[in-house]
Amino acid sequence: MGNKFVRAIFPGSFDPITNGHLDVIKRGMRLFDELIVAVGRSPVKNQLFTPEERVEMISELIRDLPGVLVESFEGLTVQYAAKRQADVILRGLRSLTDVQYEFQLAMTNRAVAGIETVFIMTSEQYGFTSSTLIREVASLGGDLSNLIPENVHQRLEGRFSRLRAAPT
Repeated sequence: MGNKFVRAIFPGSFDPITNGHLDVIKRGMRLFDELIVAVGRSPVKNQLFTPEERVEMISELIRDLPGVLVESFEGLTVQYAAKRQADVILRGLRSLTDVQYEFQLAMTNRAVAGIETVFIMTSEQYGFTSSTLIREVASLGGDLSNLIPENVHQRLEGRFSRLRAAPT
C-alpha cells in the first residue's frame, strides 16, 4: 500500500465479540497502520450488551494490540468511515451466505461513498460462530469457553444468570 498511512474500520455489533472477531482483528491489524473496531449502535437490533459495555469488553481485549482502537458509532458505516477518514472497511467472511451479503454491501458502499472493502476469511475453527449463536447457547446455559474470550464469557454468564433469576 506504499508509504501512505492507511486507516481501516472493522464495523459490527459485536454483541458479544467472539474469538472469530478477535481473529479478524489480529490478522487485519497486520494489513493497516490503524484499525478501528467500530461498535455500531443499532436501534433495530435487540441487543444484550449496551454499546458502552461492548466497547469496554473490546478495549480489554485489544489493550496490547498496537494500532488498534475501539469506538462506538451511530448511523451509516460509510458516514462513520468518512468522519474518521478511513480508507478501507474490513469485514470477516465465514460462509457463502456471508459472501453474497457482504459483496452486495461492499458494492453499495463503494458506489455510495467510494470506500473499498477488504475481506478476511475467518479461520476454520471460527467459521460457524456468530454473536447470535453465542447469545442463544449462553441463554440455554451451554459452555462457550472455547468460542469467546474469558472476559466476555464471564460477562455473558453473569448477564444470563441474572436474567434466569429474574421473576417472569
